[in-house]
Order: sequence, then C-alpha cells, then structure tokens
Amino acid sequence: MMPEQRDSTRPMTHGKPLAGKVAIVTGGGSGIGRAIAIRFAEAGARVGVLNRSEPKTTEVVRVIEAAGGVALALVCDVTRSDQVVGAFRVAQDRFGPVDILVNSAGMTYVANVEHTSEEDLDRLYAVNVKGVYYCLKAAIPVMKGRGGAILNVASVASTIGLADRFAYSATKGAVLTMTYSIARDYIHDNIRCNCISPARIHTPLIDELLAKSYPGREAEMFDALSRTQPIGRMGRPEEVAELALFLCSDAAAFITGSNYAIDGGFVSLKMP
Repeated sequence: MMPEQRDSTRPMTHGKPLAGKVAIVTGGGSGIGRAIAIRFAEAGARVGVLNRSEPKTTEVVRVIEAAGGVALALVCDVTRSDQVVGAFRVAQDRFGPVDILVNSAGMTYVANVEHTSEEDLDRLYAVNVKGVYYCLKAAIPVMKGRGGAILNVASVASTIGLADRFAYSATKGAVLTMTYSIARDYIHDNIRCNCISPARIHTPLIDELLAKSYPGREAEMFDALSRTQPIGRMGRPEEVAELALFLCSDAAAFITGSNYAIDGGFVSLKMP
C-alpha cells in the first residue's frame, strides 16, 4: 500500500499555522511561557495565558490584544488542583475545548542534596511535577476524541548531571518521563506529547537566580553561564517559542514522544 500523501489542493496556513486552535500556556506571564503565548497568538491561536501573578498575566494579554490577537488572562496557581480545573473551565467557556497545552510553569533551585531541605524539595515538586500533572489531568479528557498537542518544558538537567541542581534535576527528569508516558498512553487518541529541554535562556528567572545566589557578582556569573553554551551566549525566549510553535502545529503531526534540546550545543558538543 502506498503511503498516504498530503492533498496538495488543501491550503497551507503558513502565516497562521494555529488558526482556529485554542491554546493554554502555563507560566505565560514571563520568560519562556510569555514568549510562547505571544507567538501562538501571532500564529492565530486563541490563547489562555495562565500564571499566578495577575499583573504579569494581564500585561501579556494586553500585549497580545494590542497586536490584534485574542487572549484570556487565567490567574491560577498550578499547585492548586481546584484552581487549575477552574481555569480550564473558564478557558473552555470563553474559547471552546483546548487543542494545545504548553506546560511552561516551573521554578529552579540551586543546591546539592546536602543543602536541599525537605521543604525545598516539596516546593519544587509541587510546581514542576504536580503542576504539570494537574494541567495534564485537566486537558487530556477534553482532547480525547478530538486530538490535541501537548508540549512540556523540561531542561537539559533532565538528561545530564548539572552541579548543584539536585531537586531541579529530579523534577525536570519527571517532566521528561511524564512526556513519554502521555505520548504512549494517548497515541491512539490522536494526542501528541513532546518535550523541549532548554539550556540557559535569558529570562527574569535567570536574573532572579543570579541576584539570589551570587549577590554582587551577577554580571560576572551571567558572562560565565553564557559561555557554558558552546554557541557562546544564552538563548532567547523567542527562539524557544519558535520551536514550541512548530511542535504544536500540524507541521509536526508525525512527531510525538520526543525530547528536543534547545541549548546552543550544551549537551552534544564538546568544546576544546
């Protein structure tokens, strides 16, 4: 049997590849999530911007609407299952069933196991693991029977050992393996689930981390961390958003259960 061929008469929506889609982006108030929410709106999606900070969330919605896009502020703490369910319900009432979920909400922590308290571990687990779980739990029943695309944001720390990232690595490793599990369990429901693993991306989170962990040495450490990428700089949130757009669009219809490093060569290239 010949493989199915694309109908060449069907129009391609290159300018608006997400036209008609409903997307929810967690952590959409800043950093990578913000860039993804804005890019998805530019691509034609109606975007639920989900974040726990109301000022940041409403600011992103204003940016999207000022550019002619459609967005909805969903103020929500992803560690609270009741709030997640409520936010998804509001988005569906306004826009219809969700087609795309991007789990970008997350937090980091710098410490080895000896300096990681139980409270620190629980705090990261609540956001980075249970937050993803709650959103998956809310989205998948809606996607079943219709299909959908899920993108989880992990980290290079999910596949390699980074110094002083014990709790962060553990939780991002869970995000990666949850991706594989979802992709396998729902492949016959036409639900695709992929993962991206950024290295260091210059976001407000990086600036906050440097200020907290290296007071007075922020500029020095920023340069040092930038040089750890073989490409010689940190990535930009907008670059991550372009990869996210591809993976959540129909152009990636044959891709599921995959993890994509976006890291300036951090994982695979060995520098002299």
